[in-house]
Amino acid sequence: MLLCNCRAIAPSPLPPFGPAIPFEGSQERSESPLSVADLLAVLRQRWQRSYDLQLVQRRGRFYFQVMWAYLEQQSFPMAEAAYLAKLEELVGLLNGLGVADQVRHWLCTTSDKPRLGRAMNLPLEIDPGRASEFVL
Repeated sequence: MLLCNCRAIAPSPLPPFGPAIPFEGSQERSESPLSVADLLAVLRQRWQRSYDLQLVQRRGRFYFQVMWAYLEQQSFPMAEAAYLAKLEELVGLLNGLGVADQVRHWLCTTSDKPRLGRAMNLPLEIDPGRASEFVL
């Protein structure tokens, strides 16, 4: 389960897609792998949208990105099934790289929010040995 110290936000108008996220007062810190349900739950609680997410590699570094487009948009280019499949693949990569806690913490603490035409970027700190398995 995704655990963070995000500030509590009014319930989203979107239907829930996973377990509730413990907020203020939660003393535990999870080191468990991320899941698609966890990511969607935090996106919907923080920003009331299911934003598109990406993992990008530039100059040997990896970046986790929250894009400005979201599933609930009429012009979003993917169907829900394709979006969920993309997130499933992304979650597998994030867990494989061992950066689940970095992503979890950043999503819960960033003061930035997705804006049209500008992706939110998290530079990932990855063990060089592990990163070499993912870089061609």
